Amino acid sequence: MIVSAMPIEPVLPEVRRILREHGMGVLVAPPGAGKTTCVPLALLQEPWLAGKKLLMLEPRRLAARSAARYMAAQRKEPVGETIGYRVRNDTRTGPKTRIEVVTEGVLTRMLQEDPSLDGIGAVLFDEFHERHLQADLGLALCLQTRELFREDLRLLVMSATLEPEPVAQLMGGAPVLVSEGRSYPVETVYADRSTGHEFGALESAMTRTILSALDRHSGDVLAFLPGVAEIRRTGERLSGALADGRRSGIQLAPLYGDLSAEEQDEAIAPPPPGLRKVVLATSIAETSLTVEGIRIVVDSGLMRVSRFSPRTGMTRLDTVAVTRPAADQRRGRAGRVAEGVCYRLWTAEEDARLASRSTPELLEADLAPLALELAAWGVQDAAELAWLDVPPAAGLAQARELLQQLGALDSRGALTPDGRRMAALGLHPRLARLLLAAQRLGLGRVGCALAALLGERDPFRGGREAGSPEADLRPRVAAVLRARSGQGPLGRIAAEAERLARALGLPAGSASAAAPAGSEEASGLLLAFAYPDRIAERQEGGRYCLSGGRGAVLAGPQVLSAARYLVAADLDGQGSDGRIRLAAPLTEAEIAEHAADLIREEAAIYWDPDAEAVRARKRRLLGALVLRETPLADPDPEQVTAALLAGIRRLGLTALPWTKGARQWLARVQFVRWHNASWPDVSEEGLLATLEEWLAPHLNGMKSRTDLSRLSLQSALESLLPWDKRRALEELAPTHLSVPSGSWIPVDYSNPEAPALAVRLQELFGLTDTPRVCGGRVPVVLHLLSPAQRPVQVTRDLASFWANGYFEVKKDLKGRYPKHYWPEDPMEAVPTNRVRPRPS
Repeated sequence: MIVSAMPIEPVLPEVRRILREHGMGVLVAPPGAGKTTCVPLALLQEPWLAGKKLLMLEPRRLAARSAARYMAAQRKEPVGETIGYRVRNDTRTGPKTRIEVVTEGVLTRMLQEDPSLDGIGAVLFDEFHERHLQADLGLALCLQTRELFREDLRLLVMSATLEPEPVAQLMGGAPVLVSEGRSYPVETVYADRSTGHEFGALESAMTRTILSALDRHSGDVLAFLPGVAEIRRTGERLSGALADGRRSGIQLAPLYGDLSAEEQDEAIAPPPPGLRKVVLATSIAETSLTVEGIRIVVDSGLMRVSRFSPRTGMTRLDTVAVTRPAADQRRGRAGRVAEGVCYRLWTAEEDARLASRSTPELLEADLAPLALELAAWGVQDAAELAWLDVPPAAGLAQARELLQQLGALDSRGALTPDGRRMAALGLHPRLARLLLAAQRLGLGRVGCALAALLGERDPFRGGREAGSPEADLRPRVAAVLRARSGQGPLGRIAAEAERLARALGLPAGSASAAAPAGSEEASGLLLAFAYPDRIAERQEGGRYCLSGGRGAVLAGPQVLSAARYLVAADLDGQGSDGRIRLAAPLTEAEIAEHAADLIREEAAIYWDPDAEAVRARKRRLLGALVLRETPLADPDPEQVTAALLAGIRRLGLTALPWTKGARQWLARVQFVRWHNASWPDVSEEGLLATLEEWLAPHLNGMKSRTDLSRLSLQSALESLLPWDKRRALEELAPTHLSVPSGSWIPVDYSNPEAPALAVRLQELFGLTDTPRVCGGRVPVVLHLLSPAQRPVQVTRDLASFWANGYFEVKKDLKGRYPKHYWPEDPMEAVPTNRVRPRPS
């Protein structure tokens, strides 16, 4: 029964009808309409739900708890009776529970354990517009469950800002129902100018705006900031500003995902009488819950999103501008209970440029968890399921490759026994692999502490906990093992470690008692099982090379800086070298003993550009890391030659011992090819592309650039031509031509379009036609020289020169060379290569 009127109520009969008659539907209702709390209660007495439970999927733990408590209060019952919830580390259900509010990962686990969802009458997907990966997966699995096992399973997708048509089409043309809802007017105030990007600029603008809003308006404040660091810095500034006594009765409350359930509940609870509350929140407060008393929203316009890079294999957090739907959701928080005001820390011009929708997480997330879930479901091709957006093929392929490295999938892509255990743990596959390895090595407690640490925000970051700010994980693991479960951030992590220990079947008891002193030293070894692609070796200059091939660096000198090997559990994916945020050392002995299946041996024969020589080494490799390298005896001659050819390609043809004859031969062949394309390409590109054909047979015993000096290059080049073409070359492109004086003059083929003959003019007396090559088809260009070998005329038509040009040239030359022979009729004159012809 529902005791308070909500805007959604007029459409509830239609919701019941749609699910009764069609089995599936899409409901769009604005924030504050009551869909999260009223729809499940309205369905409770439906005949098709008799004897079954209703599941409602919420994207966040805080929203799940809040929704369950509100619905239980409506029925005047405690949580855990008719209405319950299940989120990570917190379950409130009982034998009478009919409505269970669960987070996305819980639904996936339920489906994997029982694909038919026996005992479940309906699944409601709330705030589906957020398009979390687990929500997309949950809907895809539920649709297949309905198709294969449960035609009677009801599915309802609910959202405030969703485009309903694509979802309705995905659900086989399911009906769409829209509720107009009800909200109070909210005044929107934009900033006069953009908030600067300098450090502290956002916090300063947020502090000024909150203080001004408190002075001008009544009610409590909800301020949206991108992350925990900004919340902390803004809170410090506000505390300082409020300490002057001019404003009293102001209570500050942070609200973000890593807070305990008690701290989150305190943030959204009404303040004590006489106090006003300022809630500093991340996007966690956008949807699915009402923060009591909020009349003022101050929005930074920023949010933090997780983006996975297939190039680096790592995830980074990016701060980006909110989308239009997110901005509207935040603004709507001010109009849930009364008129309100929303201050936006961006200009009206910037507002017009906000993106109309966010990118579904499925398209830019780490898909390793999804790939494991699909394998556990029995699906190797994601296309077998119905998706709003199909998972990217490249991302899934990379994810499956990682799962094979982790031992979760076999070479055929099928789930292994270890993979099934990993999927059942409900953790990221890397952390699940860590736990299995820890249990087998008798390091279960340390493994649970390490996995719990890596699954939560670093408790040492930002100085909130006493301890080292360095990247070394060992002090953190030791602190978790000593911590008492549930007290503070470390206590919450310790509680999660205990939960993981129970999941592994470890004996109950104190983690510190079960883990011997110094057991945190095994952290690096356990990390190696989870991050085989991030085992790193220190290089010169303090840089690290990861086994996956990327570079990484520690931020400044640290304890870990002395480690030759370490495993990077957390590093950013920006730049060529990611910054290592969390890591632990690893020994060479641990690598040899426990990573043997990842180590391979190979013979490496390669060109060393520094030595300009071929190197032959026997290598022991872990991914991109060279663990050991020794000289390779008796390397394969063919591989040596191949490496030498690679070096020649890198150096270019100038590395070869060119002679005048070799260059002339090359020019002659290029000339013939210019006129006949069937001849081989001997350009630089052509020669480099065919080194294996013409050069390799002549490199026996050679390993370096120095050795190439022994090469007979012309002989190697001539091997490009078969015997018939070698003979034809002599006819088509002779090296020399005979002239009337009896001299044997070399032909210059450097320009294949115009072969040239440089000859003294007097040696051509009596020659009527221009000499020709290429079977008489191509006249040579005659460079006619003076007795001093200087050019005096260039011609391709010797007869024309004798008739027209000779007499002018003769006047000039006879004056400069009076002792030489200058006949009146060059056509009848005796040719000579002397000053004057010999007397006959």
